[in-house]
Amino acid sequence: MRALLLLLATLPTFVVHGEPAPKERITIDAHVAITMRDGVKLYGDVYRPNRDGKFPVIVIRTPYGVQRDGASTSPIAFARQGYVAMMIDVRGRFESEGNWDPFRDEANDGYDIIEWAAVQAWSNGRVGTSGGSYLGHNQWRAASMAPPHLVASFPAVASTSIYKNWAFYGGAFRLSFNYGWGVSRMPFRIMQPQYWHTESGSPYELSYDNILWTLPLKTADLAAGRQVKHWRDWVEHQSFDAYWKAIDDEERFEKIQTPMHTLGGYFDIFLNGSINGYTGMRNRGGNERARLQSRMILGPWGHGPSQKFGDIDFGPTAMRDQPAMELRWFDFHLKNEANGLDKEPPVEFFFMGINKWQKADNWPPAEATYTPVYLTSDGKANSGRGNGRLTFIAAQATGNDQYSYDPNQPVMTLGGNNCCGTPTIAGPKDQRPLEIRNDVLVYSSELLSDPLAIAGPVKMKLHAATDGRDTDWMVKLIDVYPNGFAMNVAEGILRARFRKGVDQMELLEPNKPYEFEIDMAGTANVFLPGHRIRVDITSSNFPQFDRNPNTGAALGADAKTRVARQTIFHGSLKPSAIILPIVKAP
Repeated sequence: MRALLLLLATLPTFVVHGEPAPKERITIDAHVAITMRDGVKLYGDVYRPNRDGKFPVIVIRTPYGVQRDGASTSPIAFARQGYVAMMIDVRGRFESEGNWDPFRDEANDGYDIIEWAAVQAWSNGRVGTSGGSYLGHNQWRAASMAPPHLVASFPAVASTSIYKNWAFYGGAFRLSFNYGWGVSRMPFRIMQPQYWHTESGSPYELSYDNILWTLPLKTADLAAGRQVKHWRDWVEHQSFDAYWKAIDDEERFEKIQTPMHTLGGYFDIFLNGSINGYTGMRNRGGNERARLQSRMILGPWGHGPSQKFGDIDFGPTAMRDQPAMELRWFDFHLKNEANGLDKEPPVEFFFMGINKWQKADNWPPAEATYTPVYLTSDGKANSGRGNGRLTFIAAQATGNDQYSYDPNQPVMTLGGNNCCGTPTIAGPKDQRPLEIRNDVLVYSSELLSDPLAIAGPVKMKLHAATDGRDTDWMVKLIDVYPNGFAMNVAEGILRARFRKGVDQMELLEPNKPYEFEIDMAGTANVFLPGHRIRVDITSSNFPQFDRNPNTGAALGADAKTRVARQTIFHGSLKPSAIILPIVKAP
């Protein structure tokens, strides 16, 4: 692999996604050792222009292997444009020394690498960071330490809170991703069906899909043939406690001194990280430059830009050239090029429905009007055949809808915010196969006569009760096309014990009505004339999230389950409603 990289470095031209003709021939310094403050050595490759001089530096840190990520275009493309690009294995991964405990050493190690890079003979002392997903999250970790030589960062499709928008969401455990990334992939190979052995020694075939049904969760790692410490730590710490707060960057925006450019997709698992990263820096960044120069782009994507995702082709303009965006960002901040970046609004987002980009001075757009759309029915909203309705005026009479949630027969994941080797397909998918179930409540508006545009955060105010001590509420916002196609637009989940906050667990009183607020992240969509707005409510989304056993037991402790009887209230006394950020249709 190294020989291949050196060969690539000698080629006279190398064009990535239409970037300008390369300016530099490059040299690769392989297996460079960088000593951390505790003496552990991390190893990486340094890509630099093949001439004397001092250059700005871009640091990329990966848990997936320098040789794999180094063969990608980004470090080569950066070096050909006059940067030194460093690709480094994080602690305990591949060639780097130490023990890998995901996320927990990335702040100090990132600081040490940035400051090491700043004083090398080939460095001009101006350092940026790049990368997506885990490679994006560790940028937030390093930036929270305020390295003196860090100038700008581009964390794409990245989490800002490992608890709130990676391992958990609304207090519910992201089962398929956590297992697929944290146990079976470890984290670089997708689990394929294979033979495992029972204690008796008799073989049987067990696929990843089947493994995810394993209970109790606290020992489900053994189904993959190993005991995994970080998996067990994640399951043990079911609330936002000190274990998670120690690595949470949403608690540390005030300490970040450099502008951050986030990039996210409406259907990415880390959508909240992309949004919260921008809004956190805009409102709480550590200085005026960091606040005013941070930027965000949101597209109709999953875990990176695309034109088609799920069941929808969003048109050729949906696809964006991420390498070109990063190069422009670093040219402005690290090379001081007057490329007009500072003259443009800091936010750009894509309106689904009309497939059009929009720029804004902030997120959410200042014009957003938060408008409740109310649930109502004649008592039978069960399935798409029921009589659930959405109205812009709350019904006077108090009513309710009921359904049973059986954890052994959960509503299965169909699209939505997922990614990365899990056995479910993310993105916009036709929800009608789920809407035939009686344990899915379906509320639809009348046909729209005018376009209705939304852009910003979506929330559900739900008045509900269950006959047990805990359960889940899963909500989807759906755009129903004239032909019946039901496209999921936004989704959210809440584990009921966390209704007062993910750091405040409190079990329910059975059959007592509560008001729950369910975060559904954010989106931008135009519901067109002839379409309907729809809300689906149920209590499971498996295997994207673990099944709540309805027992009130701690996460992962229970191998038994119980059927829950659920009640959703609506009407003037208990006005369940989805809150939509309505804006002027472009």
